[in-house]
Amino acid sequence: MDYIKIGKITHYFDKIQVAVLEVTDKEVKVGDSIRIGEFGVGVEQKVDSLEVDHGKIELAKAGDEVGLKVLTPVKQGDLVYKISE
Repeated sequence: MDYIKIGKITHYFDKIQVAVLEVTDKEVKVGDSIRIGEFGVGVEQKVDSLEVDHGKIELAKAGDEVGLKVLTPVKQGDLVYKISE
């Protein structure tokens, strides 16, 4: 498996378990597998939904900031990687 850096977490809303992802490299789409955080302590999950201004989108490209539902708490500054097989 390859881990390709796609961005970083800029904010986390704990009550709704949503992180703000700043996409800096490549792109990410609904259905992709991603890793958030450092190896050994981070989380791997599928992207179930992406949102911009409360509207659902299917694809986020470099330069976009999107809301991302997360399974576990994450922190500001966590790097985000797309997992490719």
